[in-house]
Amino acid sequence: RCLVLDCRPFLAHSAGHIRGALNVRCNTIVRRRAKGAVSLEQILPAEGEVRARLRAGLYAAVVVYDERSPRAEALREDSTVALVPGITLRASLLAGGYERFSSEYPEFCAKTKSLSNVSPPTSAEPLDLGCSSCGTPLHDQGGPVEILPFLYLGSAYHAARRDMLDALGITALLNVSSDCPNHFEGHYQYKCIPVEDNHKADISSWFMEAIEYIDSVKECCGRVLVHCQAGISRSATICLAYLMMKKRVKLEEAFEFVKQRRSIISPNFSFMGQLLQFESQVLATSCAVEAVSPSGTLRERGKATSTPTSQFVFSFPVSVGVHATPSSLPY
Repeated sequence: RCLVLDCRPFLAHSAGHIRGALNVRCNTIVRRRAKGAVSLEQILPAEGEVRARLRAGLYAAVVVYDERSPRAEALREDSTVALVPGITLRASLLAGGYERFSSEYPEFCAKTKSLSNVSPPTSAEPLDLGCSSCGTPLHDQGGPVEILPFLYLGSAYHAARRDMLDALGITALLNVSSDCPNHFEGHYQYKCIPVEDNHKADISSWFMEAIEYIDSVKECCGRVLVHCQAGISRSATICLAYLMMKKRVKLEEAFEFVKQRRSIISPNFSFMGQLLQFESQVLATSCAVEAVSPSGTLRERGKATSTPTSQFVFSFPVSVGVHATPSSLPY
């Protein structure tokens, strides 16, 4: 088996990647503090089984790639893809990266469906949530949007449409409001977070409970719809917090990712401040992993250099199987 690691940003990986590739994430602060000694827990935080197989030497090869680097010498020393050989000397760089591979072997790549081209409102323009020409409020048009294969974002209207929920395979709902009813309690699993959409509300105190609930649905192979009244502020904030925590991305990157899928999201000013504070906590936790798990690094005999040698580079095709997670995506 061959383990394929995508070392590009979360947004780039989500837009398209080699099938079966795991997205490895190591934020800038961790990379700088690690100085080349990055642990497996930092590179693959949610992939315990993969880490165990890698330590046991059960992969015939480890292939890493970025967007387009042609050779190892072209890599920045602090880039994620350059740090992987410090984890395992079996790593090889895919010459030309995802750009070249997807051009030559598109059938082996998974790409996100094209997203809506609706332009988000500018800061100088008020968000128009009035009725459109069809008489339906903008936030209720269409259906819930997929954030991750098990995580959807929508409005109270969507949560009241059993036909939509069943069509998407929704098994649970996370109601981020104090006044939206749970319409089908005998049919779906529900959890309520009674938060108002105002500057006094402390939504951050619910982040971990919401994240744990979403993960519990995921572990049962279910799908959860996160909603509030309009699917714009409160529920969007919860989805952003989940992405930041589980994908270890900054608020800016998580916001862009969700905005591409539901262009009208707009957490209130207080919620954005709480998300920024949560971002600092997530990054601090990532740094702490390095301090408390020095034994997490995996090195073979010999000393790895910070810059890979020419043997680090190879080109497809190769005659080895590709490791794929059960969902084919690292979710």
